[in-house]
Amino acid sequence: MNVTFLLNGETVQVEAEPTRTLLDWLREDHGLCGTKEGCNEGDCGACTVMVTDAGGAKALNACILFLPQLHGKAVRTVEGISAPDGTLHPVQQAMVDHHGSQCGFCTPGFIAAMATGHLHGRTDHDDVLAGNLCRCTGYAPIVRAAQSAEAAQVPTWIKDEVPVVDGVPYAPETLNALSDWYVSNPDATLIAGATDVGLWVTKQLRDLPEVAFLNRCGPLREITETHDDIHFGAAVTMTEVLAAIREVHPSYAEMIRRYGSEQVRNAATIGGNIANGSPIGDNPPALIALGATLHLRHGTRLRDLPIEEFFIAYGKQDRAPGELVSGVTVPKNAPALRCYKISKRFDQDISAVCGCFNVTVVDGLVSEARIAFGGMAGTPHRAHGVEAALIGQPWTSATIADAADLFAQDYTPMSDMRASADYRLTVAQNLLQRYFADLNGQVTSVLEVSA
Repeated sequence: MNVTFLLNGETVQVEAEPTRTLLDWLREDHGLCGTKEGCNEGDCGACTVMVTDAGGAKALNACILFLPQLHGKAVRTVEGISAPDGTLHPVQQAMVDHHGSQCGFCTPGFIAAMATGHLHGRTDHDDVLAGNLCRCTGYAPIVRAAQSAEAAQVPTWIKDEVPVVDGVPYAPETLNALSDWYVSNPDATLIAGATDVGLWVTKQLRDLPEVAFLNRCGPLREITETHDDIHFGAAVTMTEVLAAIREVHPSYAEMIRRYGSEQVRNAATIGGNIANGSPIGDNPPALIALGATLHLRHGTRLRDLPIEEFFIAYGKQDRAPGELVSGVTVPKNAPALRCYKISKRFDQDISAVCGCFNVTVVDGLVSEARIAFGGMAGTPHRAHGVEAALIGQPWTSATIADAADLFAQDYTPMSDMRASADYRLTVAQNLLQRYFADLNGQVTSVLEVSA
């Protein structure tokens, strides 16, 4: 596969295996060893690079970024953050001035993430840097460096123009072409952001003989909005989802802010998170609580279904061979939606339990209830017993207490490295109490409560 992109301002053409990662190519084939391999799964950020496409510059993890995903884009590694004459980028100089590096292993990734944030005028440095792990320096001097560089002018050399390239057959540009190809190749792997599939290659060492990349399929990248709904194409990134729902569903948006990291959200897609059917994916509980509609396509045949019906059993979804997830439609009106992510780390961690609540109360009585959890069973699904115990009852602490007992009938959670079964059941019961307090105006966020 011939891939063309800009690397630190210079055009490169690479004859690439479809699942060769940018990190391996940079270090092994091109001699650029500034980009480091740490976790090799997109968690530590040591491999962060800046990638620019028509949508602008993004920080991405090179360790789970396949070369074909870069076709027609521009890449900046740490070697290209400084000027061709060696002049340091403002964030590089700030790291020197504020002693932001000790061993230096993580520093190239921090520099790439900081330079991307600086390009966009970002000042939410904790979010920008949440995907970069520092084991020795500590974050205080690094954040101070980012703050000190805020007012510095963006260097001209860092602004890349996206190269004009021809299309390639392994990255269909129309939904018709993609659907036809997938029907003929139903055992193939569809790759959108590769934040999950990348680990199949780097950790499981799997061969993927047939693949198609979705990032150039325009219809899958679209967001369309009506008075009542927002439709997301399956290849819309979580960064784009966050921006689109921040105003209409602020609690869901806050959960997405903790979804992976900046680098992961810039690559991960809403369709990929749904299609992989993970019982601990954070999107499905929120989408189920919202009553979202999933859209699938098999050739020219279109199919819609309530998203909760898509998840049949662990590892099994209602999707035929050659049928792809094309998008999801999300209702706008859900003022009582609350999403609670419980994990060992606040940032960039997999949920032990994720609970989403959407209850309607009219004249003191519960008229509707949609409650969904991830991490409580082999699939994300609704708490039907708890919902039934709430509907028609007064919205009181006594009703909440009685309904909470029914979580043990709705779910049979397992014990694993993240949490025990008893812990998960207790958390679910407590989250219903938290939701009741939240809707009654009490402060429930751990970021707001103080002694």
